[in-house]
This record gives sequence, C-alpha cells and structure tokens, in this order.
Amino acid sequence: MSKKVLVIGGCGRIGNSVAQDIANHTDAEVTITSRNPQQQVKPPFKFLTLDLADREQLSKEIASQDLVVHCAGPFHHRDGRVLETCIDKGVDYLDVSDHRSFYEQVIKHQEKAIAQGITAILNTGIFPGISNSMVKQGIEQFDRPKKIHLSYVVAGSGGAGLTVMRTTFLGLKNKFSAWIDGKWQDILPYTKREVIEFPKPYGKTGVYWFDVPETYTFANSFPVETVITKFGSIPDWYNHLTWITAHIFPEAWVSTPKGIEFFSRVSYLMTAVTDKFSGIGVAMRAEITGEKAGTPQTYCATIVHNNTAIAAGAGTGAIAQLILEEKLKQPGIYPVEQALSTELFLEAMNSRQMEIISC
Repeated sequence: MSKKVLVIGGCGRIGNSVAQDIANHTDAEVTITSRNPQQQVKPPFKFLTLDLADREQLSKEIASQDLVVHCAGPFHHRDGRVLETCIDKGVDYLDVSDHRSFYEQVIKHQEKAIAQGITAILNTGIFPGISNSMVKQGIEQFDRPKKIHLSYVVAGSGGAGLTVMRTTFLGLKNKFSAWIDGKWQDILPYTKREVIEFPKPYGKTGVYWFDVPETYTFANSFPVETVITKFGSIPDWYNHLTWITAHIFPEAWVSTPKGIEFFSRVSYLMTAVTDKFSGIGVAMRAEITGEKAGTPQTYCATIVHNNTAIAAGAGTGAIAQLILEEKLKQPGIYPVEQALSTELFLEAMNSRQMEIISC
C-alpha cells in the first residue's frame, strides 16, 4: 500500500511545490489542505478542508497519515499544535518553519518525540533547508571550523505567495541575537549591507543581516565562533525600499497586522510586474573559514535555481522522500542540519538536478 502524506497548507505556492515534489519522487498518496473549501485541486492530489483551529479534526486526520508536512505559515505566531498532535499520534513530521521563535516553542517536546519514536525535522525548504545542508557539507571540510557566512538573494517574488512577503516584513523591526565572536549579540535586521558575488545570472548584489533560523541553530549545531546570515533581493532597488521600510517608516506602520498586510500586498503587486524582467529565482552562497591540518582555509559553495518556490519544494520533498523510504529515521525534533547526512543530501539534490558548486 502507498504511504499517506498530509501537506497542511498545500494550496499555497510553497506547499504546492512541496506536494508536487513528493508526488514526482514517491508513490505516496498526497492530500493537500486549505481552510477554503472552494479550492480546486488537480490529480494526483486529494483535497481536504482543514482549519488548524479545529483540534478534533486535526487529530483525526493526522492519525491516518504516515507523514505530515506543515507548510501553513507564517510561523512567527504558530503554536506547535500540529507537531504536538503528530507526537501524540506517532506520525513523522516535517515543516517549512522559518523563524527561531517556532523552534524555541516546539523543541520543549524533544523528549516526548524521542519516546514516541517519531522523526520531526524543522526548517526544511530552501533557506532554511538546503542552505543548512550546504553549510554542513562545508563544516565537514575542517578540523576546526570558525566562521559561517551564509548569503541569499531572491529575484522578485521568488515565485512564492503573500505568506512569504508577510514573513519578510514580520522580520524587519525587531532586534535579534546573532552568534558573533563566541557570544550572543543583538543585531538590527536589514543593516550592514555587503555586496556579494553570486553566480550568474545574478552577479554582484547587496545583502543585509536577516533573522533566519540558521542564525540560531548553527550556533548549537556546529563548533563555530561566528554565524552571519544575510539576505537580499533583485532588482537591488528592492533592497533600498526594504531598508527604508525597516529604518525610516514609523514602527507602527510595520509592526501592526494591518501594516504588515498593507506592505505585503503592495510588494506582491510590485513583484507581479518586475518578475517579468528579474525572474523568480534564488542563489545562495555559503562560505566557511577555519583550520585544516593546522592551516587556515576557506570553503565556498553556491547553488542557483530559476524558481525559488520549486527549490523550496525540492528541499522539503527530498527529506519527505527519505523518510518515506525509511532512509532517514532519527527520533526527536531537529533542525535539518542535525538530522540529514551530507551523503543523503547530495543524493537527493543530484536526483533533482540541483548542483552544489564549489567557488
């Protein structure tokens, strides 16, 4: 019998890309959910109307699955009920969570997840997700890794929907802690611009400090002194507009739900126009410095994809495939770099024609 996968939020851009990747690489029966009963779903997917507020239905539906993939963001304010239900029902779990607050909230269930024997992997996707495994591959090149510098750039909307826009604006106003020189230091988002050379077709573009889960989890996963995570957009003038939004506009404009929604929708409309010229791709660059055999060395790797949403779907779908094929089983709750081996990561990327290139 085919295994069953429930993709919560599977009608969104990212969720649908995840569902499509799972369908392409496994024979699992994939059901996608939405709160909207009017959603139109094409084969091979099944459809389920599901509101996460309905705990009774949530529990019933999860109990019949082999794997649940949580794609219903933003995760800044999610309470972890989907993961808790998976633990209670003994069902493996993945998500595309993209904020440290969610990780901090659910990691308290670690011992119960281990006792129940379920594998729960957080922060899958492109960044976080593929980015984590790229860094892990680099860390393994050193006897003594010291510094991680991870940069991302997304063209236009990235092929993603409003939820990703909301996530960006939610992260603009609040300071966050970054691991720098062996201690936690407060950083303002969208500061300290650097110009990074990305692979073609992107080339040199600006990136800025941004709070992603890797900023937090890498410090716990790897014995390094510094973790830097920076994000930027193409065309570059989007970066300047985002900087103005973060540092010039009154805080109330960006910190209220109405403000977040306004800026998200305006940005989404803008990218609907510029996507035609900029494309919707993504590039990442991971640079690790440290020592090998007593000698200072630098490792650098890049990846490029022409559709950010599809790349995110591949990052999550690959891990779903490995769990369904029973190649990946690690009871407990983990960020992706603590659960996925480099060997399995490269195998999954190669099968999806996604190449990690040394630079």
